[in-house]
Amino acid sequence: MASGVKAIRGMNDILPDESYLWEYFEQTVRQWLTAYGYRNIRTPIVEQTDLFIRSIGEVTDIVEKEMYTFIDHLNGDSLTLRPEGTASCARAVIEHNLLYAGPQRLYYAGPMFRHERPQKGRYRQFHQVGVEALGYAGPDIDAELIVMCVRLWELLGISDLRLEISTLGNTESRALYRSRLLKYFERHRDNLDEDSLRRLYTNPLRILDSKNPGMQQIIENAPKLIDDLDSESCSHFESLQRILREQGINYDINLRLVRGLDYYNRTVFEWVTDKLGAQGTVCAGGRYDGLVEQVGGKSTPACGFAMGVERLLSLMQECGKKIQQSVPDIYIVYQGDEQVMDYAWKCAEFLRDEGFDVILHCGGGGFKSQMKKADSSGAVYALIIGNDEFEAQEVTIKPLRELIEQVSLKLSSVTEIINKKDLY
Repeated sequence: MASGVKAIRGMNDILPDESYLWEYFEQTVRQWLTAYGYRNIRTPIVEQTDLFIRSIGEVTDIVEKEMYTFIDHLNGDSLTLRPEGTASCARAVIEHNLLYAGPQRLYYAGPMFRHERPQKGRYRQFHQVGVEALGYAGPDIDAELIVMCVRLWELLGISDLRLEISTLGNTESRALYRSRLLKYFERHRDNLDEDSLRRLYTNPLRILDSKNPGMQQIIENAPKLIDDLDSESCSHFESLQRILREQGINYDINLRLVRGLDYYNRTVFEWVTDKLGAQGTVCAGGRYDGLVEQVGGKSTPACGFAMGVERLLSLMQECGKKIQQSVPDIYIVYQGDEQVMDYAWKCAEFLRDEGFDVILHCGGGGFKSQMKKADSSGAVYALIIGNDEFEAQEVTIKPLRELIEQVSLKLSSVTEIINKKDLY
C-alpha cells in the first residue's frame, strides 16, 4: 500500500479480526437496554456549534481546545462534529417534542470526535454508548442508571470496577460554593498553573479537575462543595445512597468529582478501573436538570451516562473475557461445467434458507486449493460438488474439525444430518 494512504491520526480502522468483539458488545448492549425499557435514538454526527457551547460550557477543555469545528462554505454556518451525545439527544427531544408523550428513556451509540493527543484509550474518533432518562426528577432513576451498569459489567465479564459518586447541589448552592472557591484560589493565585489561572474567574470549579501533580495539594485543601449543599440536594443524595445500599452496590463518595461538562447538577458518578492506566474512567454521568431548558426547551429533569466502547473492550480483554469468533457452518467447493456451478449455487441458497451460514467458493481453482480455503475459513463442514454429485443430485459432506470420513447424501438430508452431528 502506498505510504501516503493512511487513516487520520487518532481515527482507527476496525478490521474483521477485531470487529467481532464490537458486534458481540453491541448485541449485548442492545439486549441489556431493551430489558430496562430504553429505546434507540439516532442523531447526526454534525450539529450547530452553538449547541455544544451552550450545553457543555464555553470554558471547558472540550469547547476551548478539542472540538472539530468548521464553516459550512455553502451557507456560512459554524458546524461541529459531535464531541459527546447528550446535547444532540436533548436537541432532538426538543425539536421533535418527544416529551409531549411523557418521560423518555433513550439511548444512542456511535462515533464522537475530540481533537486530543492520541493514546491508548483516548482517540480523536472514539465510540460511546449513551443512556438518557428525561422527565424523571427523583433519585430512583439515578439509582436505576447505576444498577443497570452493574448488570452490564456482569454480562460483559468485567470486574475490578470501582463506583465513585458525589453531588453538585442545585444552582444556588453551586453559586455559593463558587464564591468560596474563588476566594480560596485567589489567595493561592501565585501557585496556580496556566490553565487554572485562565479558569479562575470564568469557571473555578474546573480547577478541581486539574491533573497537574503540582496542583493537587492546593486542590486537596480547597473548600468542599458538600458544605454548601442545599437541603433538597442532600436529601436526594441520601436517598440515592440508600437505594444503592439496598441493592448491595458498593461505592465511594468522591467530593472532588465535578465532571468535565458544565451541565451537571446534583448526582454525578464514574466507574473507574486501575487496569487501563491513565484512562481509568470507562463510564460516567449524572443529573443535568437544566440542560433541556438551556438549549431551548422547557424545564425538564434529566440524567444519564455515557460509556467508552474502546475502553470497555480493552477491559473485557484484560479481565479474560473469551468471545468465540463466528465461523461459517459450511464451505461449498465445486468443480465442473456451468450445470455444476448452477447446482452449487442452488445448494448454497437452500442451506441458507435452512438457517446455515454458508460460503460458496468463488474464484475457481482445483479441489485441493479450494479445500485449503475451506479449512482456513474456519467452517465446520465442507460440501463438495463435482460432476458425480451433480449427476446423482447429491452432495458430499466432509467434516473439517473431526476425524470422520466424508459421506455422500441427498441435499435434503444435509440439515438433519448436520443438526444431529452424526454422519452414520
